[in-house]
Amino acid sequence: MQISGAIALVTGANRGLGREFAVQLLERGATKVYAAARRPELIDIPGVEPLQLDITDPASIAAAASTASDITLLINNAGISTGANLVSGDLDVIRREMDTNFWGTLHMIRAFAPRLGGGAILNVLSALSWFAYDGAGAYGAAKAATWNLTNGVRLELAAQKTLVTGLHLGAADTDMMADYTGPKIAPAAVVKAALDGIEANRLEVVADEWSAHVKASLAADPSEFYQLS
Repeated sequence: MQISGAIALVTGANRGLGREFAVQLLERGATKVYAAARRPELIDIPGVEPLQLDITDPASIAAAASTASDITLLINNAGISTGANLVSGDLDVIRREMDTNFWGTLHMIRAFAPRLGGGAILNVLSALSWFAYDGAGAYGAAKAATWNLTNGVRLELAAQKTLVTGLHLGAADTDMMADYTGPKIAPAAVVKAALDGIEANRLEVVADEWSAHVKASLAADPSEFYQLS
């Protein structure tokens, strides 16, 4: 899969990683970039084609699939993080995280997969696909589900030669993580690693040391990672 000459659709392209994906795709020579968002009027990237899209709305997805019927690369970046936990959190809020991060991603893939033979799909996941954090229980559960969704979709689409890549990262320096005070990775570095991974036909991109550390910890007893007293 080469970025130069690709026709890409990026969800959640009005800010953060999504905006950076759209910018770098153009810089790498993508022929066309559909920059999708619920409010496309907020997209300020010269050279893209703004596209209205709400990934929780099947009618909106169908309309986008009709408009962007020529894509060769789908980047599922749109997502939400509410801060809800699983026992104490509002169930409606938890469902909204699943509806967006898991079901929204799956509905996008189902809508666009038939036209992606020989192309690629990138799902933006998280280090929280592999561990739980108090204050992000719903988000972690949704991303864990989307990680295995990525694996399952990859197997189903192998026959049509569609590359399916999962991107894992810790905290990126975006609006979503504005209140986080720990180390953050630059969005440009995350996107560069992801696009390099697509061009190298990689099934998984681990964008930072924290994500690599968490992934490595899965082979050990959970007590070593969580250190619960």
